[in-house]
This record gives sequence, structure tokens and C-alpha cells, in this order.
Amino acid sequence: MLRTSLALAFIAAAVPPLAAQDSVARGALTLDSVYRLVRTASPRIAAANALAAAADARIAPARRPPDPQLQFGLMNRSLPGFGLSDPLGMNQIQVMQMVPFPGKLGLAGRVAAERAEGQRARSAEVGWDTRARAAMEFYEIYRMDRSIEVAGETLRLLRDLGETARTMYGVGQGQQADVLRAQVEIARMDEEITRMQVERVAAAARLNALLDRGADQVVGPPVLPRFPDSLPPLEALIAEAQAGRPMVKAGEADVRSAEAGVRLARREIWPDLTLGVQYGQRPMPEGTDRMMSLMLGVTVPVFAGSRQLAMRREAEAMRLMASADLEGMRADTRGRVAELYAAVQRSRRLAELYRGTILPQSRATVTSSLSSYRVGAIDFSTLLDNQMTVNRYRQELYQLDAEQGQALAELEMLLGRELFDVGRPAAEEGAK
Repeated sequence: MLRTSLALAFIAAAVPPLAAQDSVARGALTLDSVYRLVRTASPRIAAANALAAAADARIAPARRPPDPQLQFGLMNRSLPGFGLSDPLGMNQIQVMQMVPFPGKLGLAGRVAAERAEGQRARSAEVGWDTRARAAMEFYEIYRMDRSIEVAGETLRLLRDLGETARTMYGVGQGQQADVLRAQVEIARMDEEITRMQVERVAAAARLNALLDRGADQVVGPPVLPRFPDSLPPLEALIAEAQAGRPMVKAGEADVRSAEAGVRLARREIWPDLTLGVQYGQRPMPEGTDRMMSLMLGVTVPVFAGSRQLAMRREAEAMRLMASADLEGMRADTRGRVAELYAAVQRSRRLAELYRGTILPQSRATVTSSLSSYRVGAIDFSTLLDNQMTVNRYRQELYQLDAEQGQALAELEMLLGRELFDVGRPAAEEGAK
């Protein structure tokens, strides 16, 4: 009778409560709402957008020549009276304007425009990167919540089994080893739950930091979105990432800016012009004597070897660096897309295997073990191990779901576009 009671207690404790089965609880957190908060509240995104706006503001000044100079002069005054000295004293007004060699301003504007384009692309990359970081924490919290849920169910089961095992041992129908095994497993599960709760708090704090909220802001239970049924072929994803990733676009803009900088540096040795107009007047007995002068000056590159030619070498080195950075970014993007694609496929296939084969077979094993235990065919430890295996598989299934979501979020960052509608919640499946 006690052995049958233990089996019934085992079944009752293994069934999750209805409250735990309801994943869309009050105050639940959706990935769609996280993305909206990231776009509006993230300081990193705001700083990146401001930096892009600053780069845009540099374009117009780069295309303008230096400001003209206006000079006033009181020439040849006698001292101490400060009167006009005869015959050279006069009052002067002079305007000077430096005119860069033709093409310099256009190239300087091109350099600034390409740099601004690159900064806008980097701003977009920061947005996608922050979005992916938030998704990582979202899925980590989801995994923690579900793992804590399973661990809590396991702890309740272990306590019920430990109590029944003590009762059986007290009447001489059980073994002391069963009682000790239950106590050890209870202590281990308590420690595991404590560890996961601390990790959940840390993940929630990281998510709140990304959303510019207080570290103690309550983060509700995440609702898993419905993942896409399939992905485009790997070759198509790599090609799309090479063309659409904002960081790659930023690298391409840097190369164009560096190429324009090389052409600009080659023109630096050509002289700039300085034009000037001077007006002077001097009071005379018969009236005011007025004079005008025109001036033309050019820069003389006497330090060309250590200035203009050095600027050429610098510009060429910057072009080579920008090209190498771009190729490196493209190579990293190709490799990372392939890696994430494999991670998505792995998580998806394993999750299907767990749901379709491993978990049903493990549950069937537990059911068979219960029958065997009732008639004394297996011992308590075997029964407990079988149920613990089911719970471990459930936790691994939740981890696979989280890993798939994290890989998809990073893949979206590399592509620069969404792969699926995160506003659609996943259908509840028989993971429990």
C-alpha cells in the first residue's frame, strides 16, 4: 500500500500546476515591446544618432572656402599727436580672400559626405546591435524562468518523495539509502534554484540597463515569439548580409572617403590663391585723395617633402587601411552568418527531436518505471533518475528555444532587417 501511495504521490507531484502552464501571465514581457523600448530609450542609440547628425553638419563647412579677412589700418601716423604723416599717412580698408586650388573644396566635401554616410551606417549598426543585445537578455530570462519553473516542480516532487520514503523506511518497507538520496537531491535542487534566481536577476538588470531603466525595475516573464518556419538558403543570407549589413556599408563609405582623401592629398601641393582689395584715403587741401590697390598671392610649398608629400603617404595608408578593414568585416560577416545559420538549424532540429521523440519516450519510461516500482521490479533510485532525466530534457528544450532566438536576433543584426514577426507569440507545445 505504501509503495502504491508513493507512486501516486510521484504522479501528482510530476504534473505542473495550472498556473505554471500559463506562460502568458499578467505583466508578461514580449520581444516586440522590448524592441520598441530599445528604439526609444537606449542611450547608446541616442548617442550614435547624435554622432551621425554631427557628421552630417560637417559636410557644408567642408565645401566652403575660408572666411574672408577684413582689415582696418591707420597708416603712417605721427607721434605724439597721432596725426597723418605727410606725405604717406592714410586710412585703409582691406579685404583678403583665400581661394583654394580648383577641385580641393569639392573633394573635401566628398570626404566629409562619405564620412557622414559611414557614420549614419554605424548608427544603424548600433541600433541593430543594441536590439540584439536586448534580445539576448530576453531569451536568457526566458530560459531562466522556465528552468526555475521545472526546478521548482522537481523540488516539490523530491520533497513529496522524500517524505514518503521516510514513511516507508519507518514501517520497514523502504531503505535508508532512499531517504538519504532524496535529501541530497533536495539540497542540490535548492542550490540550483538559488543559482538560477541570481542569474535571472543579473539578466534582468542587464536588460534594464539597455532600456535605460533602474536595475530594480520589475521584468515580467518573457513570452516566446513564434520563430520562422524556415530560413532562406545560406548563400542568399551571406549575399544579403554582405550588401545590407550597416557595418559593411560603413566600411564601403570609409573606402570611398579614403579614395577621395587620396585625390585631395595629391592636390595639396598645388598653390592656393589669395586675392585682396585695398582702399585708402588721405585728406588733402584740395580734397580727399582716394586710392585702391589689388593684390594676388599664392602659397609656395617650400616644405613639400615633409608636408604635402607626407600627406599623400598618409592618405594612401588610410585608403589601404580602410580597404583592409572592409575586407575583414566582409570575411567576419560571412563566417558569422554561416555560424549562426548552423546554430539555428541545430537548435531547431534538436528541439523537434526533443519534442517529437526524446521527451515522449522519456515520459513513457517514467510511466513504465512507476508500474515496475509498484510491483517491486525496480528500486526508488531508478524511478527518481528516470523522472530527473525528463526534467533535465525539459530544461534542455527551453535552452534550445532560447539559443535559437538568440541566433536569429544576431542574424537579423548582420542582415540589417527582420526575419520574422516578433509580435506573434509561440503556440504552447507539450514541453511540459
